[in-house]
Amino acid sequence: MEAKLDMVLEQVGRDKNIDKTVLISALEQAILTAAKRTFGMNREMEAKFNMETGGVDLFLIVNVVEEDDAIEGREITVEQARQAGLEAELGDELLFQVFYRAEDDDRAKEQDEKFGLLIDLKNASKKFGRIAAQTAKQVIYQRVREAERDNVFNEFKDRKGEIISGIVRRFERGALVVDIGKAEAVLPMREQVPRESYRVGDSIKAYCLDIDRNARGPQVILTRTHKGLLEKLFEQEVPEIYEKIVRIESSAREPGARAKIAVSSRDRDVDPVGACVGMKGSRVQAVVQELRGEKIDIVPYDDDPARFVCNAIAPAEVSRVIIDAEGHRMELIVPDDKLSLAIGKKGQNVRLASQLTGWRIDIHSESKIYELERRAKEQIAAAIDGAGFDHAIGDNLFKLGWRSVAELARAAVEEIAGLPGIGGVDGARKIIESAQAYIAGGGRRRDAAKVEADRRGTLSGGQQLMELDGVDEDVLGVLATANIHSPEDLIRTPIEHVATTTGIDMGDLARLRQRAISWLSEVSS
Repeated sequence: MEAKLDMVLEQVGRDKNIDKTVLISALEQAILTAAKRTFGMNREMEAKFNMETGGVDLFLIVNVVEEDDAIEGREITVEQARQAGLEAELGDELLFQVFYRAEDDDRAKEQDEKFGLLIDLKNASKKFGRIAAQTAKQVIYQRVREAERDNVFNEFKDRKGEIISGIVRRFERGALVVDIGKAEAVLPMREQVPRESYRVGDSIKAYCLDIDRNARGPQVILTRTHKGLLEKLFEQEVPEIYEKIVRIESSAREPGARAKIAVSSRDRDVDPVGACVGMKGSRVQAVVQELRGEKIDIVPYDDDPARFVCNAIAPAEVSRVIIDAEGHRMELIVPDDKLSLAIGKKGQNVRLASQLTGWRIDIHSESKIYELERRAKEQIAAAIDGAGFDHAIGDNLFKLGWRSVAELARAAVEEIAGLPGIGGVDGARKIIESAQAYIAGGGRRRDAAKVEADRRGTLSGGQQLMELDGVDEDVLGVLATANIHSPEDLIRTPIEHVATTTGIDMGDLARLRQRAISWLSEVSS
C-alpha cells in the first residue's frame, strides 16, 4: 500500500493539475491533524513523507527540562529520561517515531514497553487507526480543493475583461453554471439579458467580469450585459480594431434592446464606420447575431462635442445645437417631424446618446423653440423700448446671447457698451436700467391676459401642473415619484431621468415640458 501511495499522488497530481509537493504537504498535514486529535493537542508532533517507503512517518518531539518545569505530554525531566533508559541531558530534544500502521504493530509494542511513560500506544494506536482515515480524507479534500481554486485563479486572473466561451452545464437559483474547460464559471441572474434563454448543453460567449478568489462556488464571474462584451465582439470581428487602426472611443448599451458605439480611425484612408459594418454588413451582423438581435448604431467619433452629439443622436437630424459648457449640457433643436425619432422609444435614443457622449442632452422641436424665441424677442423689445431703442437692437442683443430680459438686467455695462447702435456706456446703462424696470413691473401692460397670468402665478406647484393640457390627478401622482411638483421642476429635471423614474414616454414628456415652458412664459409676460 505504501509503495502505491507515491503512484497515487502522482496520478492525482496529473488529473487535478496540482503539484505533487502540494499533495504531499496535504497528506502530512492530514496525518498530523489526526495524530494530535488522538494523542492530545498539547503534544508536539511532526509528520514527514518518506520517499523510500511511500508512507508518512509520524514523530513525537519531547524536550528534556528541569523537574519543576515539565509540561505533561511535551516535556520530561532528566530523571524520567534515565528511567526510560535514555541518555539525555538538560535541554536535549528527543525524537520518537510513532508506529500507527498495522505492519508496525510489533515495533509499536516494543516502543510502548520502553517509553510507555511518554505515550500510551497500546490503545491510542488502535484508536488513531480508526479516525486517521476520516480526518485525513477531510484535510486532503480541503487542501486539494484549495489548490484547485488557486489554479483556477492563476489561470484566469489575467483574462479579466476578455470574452470566455463555454457550455451551459446546470442552473443554480437562476444563475447559469458554465463549463469553461478546467473550471466552472457562473453567470448570475443580474448579469443575464432578460430576453435571452439557455438550455443545458448550449454554447455561450460571455464577458469575464471578475475573478472572485473568496467565492464559495465558481470563482469566474461572467456577464452578458456589460458594454465590454459589445466592444470585445467588435474587436473579434473587425481586424482593424484588433490592429489598433480603428479605435473604439466609447460605447453604450441597453442590453437586449439597443446599443451605440463610437469609433475613430488613425488612418485617413480607413473609414471606421465602414470597417465595423463590413461587406454588406457582415461584420456588424455577426455581432448582432451573437447579441441575439440587439440593434447596434455605429457612430463616427468627432473631437468637436457638438458634432459628436449630432452623430450620436442619429438617425434623427439636428437643426441647431445650443451648448451650455458650464453645465455640460446641450440642447438639440430638431424638425417637428423628427422629434419622436430623436427621442426614441421611451427615451432610449437620447439616453444612449447621452451615455455615449457624456453630455446631458435635451431635445426640442423647431416650432416650440421658434415660439419661445419669438416671445423672448418681444419681451426684450418691450423692455428696451422705454430706453428709446427699436426692435432691431433687441434682435441683435438676442443674437449675441442675451436670451431673456432677466439676462439683460444682469448684464455688465462694459459687455453692452461696445455693441453697434448702443451709444456707448450711457446707452448700455439705459438698456440695463430699462430691463430692470421692466422686471420690476414698470411700464408693463396689465391687460386681461396679464390678470389671468397673475391669477395663475398664485396657484401652488401642483395646481400649476394641473393647468397644463394632459395633466390630471393620476399623471400628477406619477410625476411626483420623480420629485416633479411644479412646471419649474419639470423644466429643470433631465427628461431622461423623469422617463426612467416614471415610465412616461419621452415624446409625451417632451411635449409636456414644452407646455410648461409656454405656460411659464405667459405668466411672466
